[in-house]
Amino acid sequence: MDYVGRRKTWYAVSLVIIGLGILSLVLPGQGLRLGIDFTGGLYLDLGFPPGTAPSVEEVTNVLALRGLQGSVVQRSLAGDSVIVRTPPMDETGRESLMALLRDRLPEFSLLQMEGVQPVIGRELTQQALLAVLLASLGMVLYITFRFEFKSAVCTMAALGHDVLVVMSVLSLLRTEINSPFIAAILTIIGYSVNDTIVVFDRIRENWREREREPLPVVVNDSIRQTLGRTVNTSGTTLLAIGAILVFGGRTTRDFALALSLGVVAGTYSSMFIASPLWAGWQLREKPARQRRPATAPVIPVKTKPATATKASGPAPGKARPRPKRKATAR
Repeated sequence: MDYVGRRKTWYAVSLVIIGLGILSLVLPGQGLRLGIDFTGGLYLDLGFPPGTAPSVEEVTNVLALRGLQGSVVQRSLAGDSVIVRTPPMDETGRESLMALLRDRLPEFSLLQMEGVQPVIGRELTQQALLAVLLASLGMVLYITFRFEFKSAVCTMAALGHDVLVVMSVLSLLRTEINSPFIAAILTIIGYSVNDTIVVFDRIRENWREREREPLPVVVNDSIRQTLGRTVNTSGTTLLAIGAILVFGGRTTRDFALALSLGVVAGTYSSMFIASPLWAGWQLREKPARQRRPATAPVIPVKTKPATATKASGPAPGKARPRPKRKATAR
């Protein structure tokens, strides 16, 4: 496969996905569903006697009576407690909600009630953005020192691609964004960088040994050489994440969904975005040397050894004989 020659096709695929996500963000009634970790809200932990805990659907229906359809309801693994997350409300609203729950649900004990103010949510958002920026800056410095600045820029472009793809898909699926999402994004950043650096390292090794070959050929061969390692690593990672996605609770499922999307996007970007982008940058700077077809074989030109020819003149080191003069009569 010609990864470099068809790079515009790979870019177009990514732009379509990201474009759909951006469109979902700007349409009325759409966009990212921020959880109470960012917007603020009420956290309730309700404990029930063994065997009496209601189902998630029953609790959700009770909350809908108060207009709280967007609340998050989870059951513990043991099945004896229910966790409820609702939008922010004042003290009167909390008392009214507790009275409704006690009237409509089996007898329970309030294990924990915690209110998250919107101010705390804004601080968490700022801290999350700061963590992502610091992690990205550290990676730029490391990749620049280890490889070159172009590699760092292309790696950051691939990381931005991965984050935008994940956010676009989550926006289309209307998945709630909470603090585990930040952990997933940081994990995706580290995972994607690892894949990209492996490919760049192979490109550098091959480029040193095959300087006379076209750059697209070297890049394509490097991607193919690391393809098995990339697919195997991503596949085993997705198996572990898939177990969380299937058997985990709602919060862990959202985290696993974001992580699995990031692993797929990172695998794609390391092969189809970062490396072709770097190769295209190099081709624009050195077009005369490298702009040959990526699939053209490099055939060494064979020349015949020069053969010595007999010179018509005298051998080196010998004087040229003088012509004889004819005798003249006097």
